[in-house]
Amino acid sequence: MKFEHLQGSIVAMITPFHGDGSVNFDVLTELLERQIAAGTDGILTLGTTGEYSTMSHEEDAAVVEHTIRVVDGRVPVMVGSGSNCTATQIEKSRLYQSMGADALLLIAPYYNKANAEGMYRHFAETADAVDIPCILYNVPGRTGCSIPVSVVERLSRHPNIAGIKEASGDMSYAMKIARCVGPDFALYSGNDDITVPLMSIGGSGVISVYANVMPAMCHQIVADWLGGDHARALENHLRYLQLMNDLFLEVNPIPVKAAMNMMGWNVGPMRLPLCEMGEANATVLRRTLEEAGLL
Repeated sequence: MKFEHLQGSIVAMITPFHGDGSVNFDVLTELLERQIAAGTDGILTLGTTGEYSTMSHEEDAAVVEHTIRVVDGRVPVMVGSGSNCTATQIEKSRLYQSMGADALLLIAPYYNKANAEGMYRHFAETADAVDIPCILYNVPGRTGCSIPVSVVERLSRHPNIAGIKEASGDMSYAMKIARCVGPDFALYSGNDDITVPLMSIGGSGVISVYANVMPAMCHQIVADWLGGDHARALENHLRYLQLMNDLFLEVNPIPVKAAMNMMGWNVGPMRLPLCEMGEANATVLRRTLEEAGLL
């Protein structure tokens, strides 16, 4: 399935593990089917939420293969192929394209913290190396660096760069890069708590952690806004805002995996250095899930 200015709710999938830490492909299948049945508009695998940073390249490829096979073209599949090594990012991007990915998510070069020209080349040379759309990923809280507005403006004109996942939480930055939005460049919220504000400045939807927990509602909020029912979109966004925020009581994906386990999905543990939630935060999260009618 082609990825052409996709609008809607794109779930940033968790990766379920067995108790021994190996990937639980049976539960992954169940989670993917649940997302599609709930109306999710796209699947992101190997994002931050998917814990790719503690998985081997072989495990990454196995998860991508499984996801693409199970989804079977019913919705677009985006794959996180980012690395702080541009050569590695290109290698992974070519591999996932050959496996059938519909789009790629490319992260800013964390730790290296390149200058503006190096940042531009990191993305542009990757996009030059593949034939499927590439989405930039700006998440300075993770990477220690933000993609400069001037670099986003340059990259928005690249024929193979189709948008940006904006996860800085900085609305001033978002409004500056919103000037790049057009038929060939989309803006996606990377923070569930500001999905509606991002759509109000031209955003096309969200790449969502919250959608793991409430996929149908996440889809509905975005669909209502894009369909013109702004009042209902805002009402539901505010109704579940506490849950969206509580899914970040600790570093992602600790809370969302805890929530899914509380809901009975048996998604297993995290991989170190991530571990289970603290007891106090788990109590808060459970209460919020109960108030949302999810337990």
